[in-house]
Amino acid sequence: MAHAVAADFHVKLAQTAEELRAAQRLRYQVFVRELGGGGALVDHDAELERDELDPFFDHLLLYDQRTGSVVGVYRLMRPEKAREAGRFYSEGEYDLAPLLASGRRILELGRSCLHPDYRGGMAMHHLWAALAQYVAQHRVEVLFGVASFHGTDIAALSQPLSLLHHRHLAPPELRVRALDQSFQNMNLIDEAHLDRRAAMMQIPSLIKAYLRLGGCVGEGAYVDHAFNTVDVCLIMDTNQMSARQARIYGGAPQ
Repeated sequence: MAHAVAADFHVKLAQTAEELRAAQRLRYQVFVRELGGGGALVDHDAELERDELDPFFDHLLLYDQRTGSVVGVYRLMRPEKAREAGRFYSEGEYDLAPLLASGRRILELGRSCLHPDYRGGMAMHHLWAALAQYVAQHRVEVLFGVASFHGTDIAALSQPLSLLHHRHLAPPELRVRALDQSFQNMNLIDEAHLDRRAAMMQIPSLIKAYLRLGGCVGEGAYVDHAFNTVDVCLIMDTNQMSARQARIYGGAPQ
């Protein structure tokens, strides 16, 4: 495909059932077909990756204006919508008590993905810039959500999980914890024996992006066999971002 430039992209919130289905189709392509995930409500016939919480999220859609196709998605849940739904998605994996008791304005992020043809270019910048505008509009102070490593082999992920535990653990007042019944210790390798370079190479680019922006992780990981992933809970206090990081994060869409 021809190289996309800034003017080729447009970001909006889904407003119709068809726009939501477009997000679910891209999620199916990435999370089910590409990464081998599944779930009780996945519609394999229609090729839609969906769940019971989709109606309560705002769905941020990135369009390639040359084709009219949705090429990137993010879903966002505000606290008032979580109350309507009865829970945040992350509560199925983590005890969110520290966040819920913090008195801070929080926002859950999830299901972020790009079409394979758009990775490594401008596309993610546009999604993040639109997310920054949403965060400002809703006066969000803390972002959180589960992010995934592909595969469920803990031994193979011992280096990056240990690095996250030793170097990027959230402060106690924001430190959510994986639920006891699914808690996977991330302190697998002594910090002195870590190969930091090798560990960083195994960390997915989205998680690395959050870390660069001052993000941190909760205690423990969650092994999600249905989605064929190992999940960590990322937390980002927007007040802790450096001035340079804030400029990157808050850049206006082109």
